[in-house]
Amino acid sequence: MTAPPRRRERLLGVIVFALTSLALLLVAEIGVRLLGLAPERFANTARVISPRKDVLLDGYPTNPRGYFDLDLRDPAVRERFRSLAPRRIDKIALRAPWVVECRYNSFRFRGPEPGPKEAGRARVVVVGDSFTEGQGVKEADTSPRQLGALLEARAPGRFEVMNAGRRAHDLPELLQVFEDALALAPDIVVYAMVLNDGARSPEFQARQNYVNDWILDRRRVLEDADDAAPPSPLSPRLWWLARDAWEGWRISRETARWYRDMYGAANAGGWQQTRDAIARMDRETRARGGRFLVALWPLLVGLDGRYPFEEQHAAIGAFCKAAGVEFLDLLPALRGQRPAHLFVHPVDMHPNEKAQRLAAEAIAPLLLR
Repeated sequence: MTAPPRRRERLLGVIVFALTSLALLLVAEIGVRLLGLAPERFANTARVISPRKDVLLDGYPTNPRGYFDLDLRDPAVRERFRSLAPRRIDKIALRAPWVVECRYNSFRFRGPEPGPKEAGRARVVVVGDSFTEGQGVKEADTSPRQLGALLEARAPGRFEVMNAGRRAHDLPELLQVFEDALALAPDIVVYAMVLNDGARSPEFQARQNYVNDWILDRRRVLEDADDAAPPSPLSPRLWWLARDAWEGWRISRETARWYRDMYGAANAGGWQQTRDAIARMDRETRARGGRFLVALWPLLVGLDGRYPFEEQHAAIGAFCKAAGVEFLDLLPALRGQRPAHLFVHPVDMHPNEKAQRLAAEAIAPLLLR
């Protein structure tokens, strides 16, 4: 018994559709293989610090912008820094040879040892985390140093600027950085805030899963060289790419929600602690006759499209206005830039020398008022 004509036609259509789809997938798979397309991955970055914690190297696996000029594969450079990690330096030279040197003073801040204050010269201290310290950029290219150069060019002899950034510090730990900075007797304190500085309640922190914080892209860092290749030569490359794109989208969505919640009801206790910390820094600076300014960095994402955290910037700005705290949003200074052009490295989304300069150029006019 044969199938009715209409049923045969529908069955034939399904077969043709399936075969066409398979053919297209096969062509796409061949194209992906011929073009050598694969999710972009990098060897892990490296960090080496001296036993006295006065010298640190940030190491990167590649030098795509040609910015890094210290290469540990050069024997002379390697010997110069061997004392930092005698047993590791050769391995680091193979994995992350391009390094940036950071030197710290006795205050554990990046830069030369502070001298006594000069009469008639306002001392500006920029407090913050790794954005301020300048992870991945040379000291001369950090925003505090560039701010100092701008002020000196526009108002010779009136200002000196010091870097009081300390990487890996968020609130409330940043309050200790602030207290250390007060020992420098600043006339002006600039708190260069980053969205990930926000304090987190225990409940909020406990619900945090893995997120790509849009500062260090750990998803694209290889912990093992075998992670760079599909499981076998027969593994479909097209599926590999699709799965990677899906994972990237999923993590980005979770990350955006995490940052938004940090400054809302989901982190009510932490957000209150953040506001209290800002108010305290302003109050203590004023009590010493100084001036306090919050300069809020944007995360380097969506700057050339729809920036995802405008509401959080507005919330921080609204609090500062209500509390009488001077506030500068750095988002307008960086808006319109391609984020990847502002990264230190493709997997290290700290602000590079260009982003640091844009921030310094935005802050300088406020200090000249």
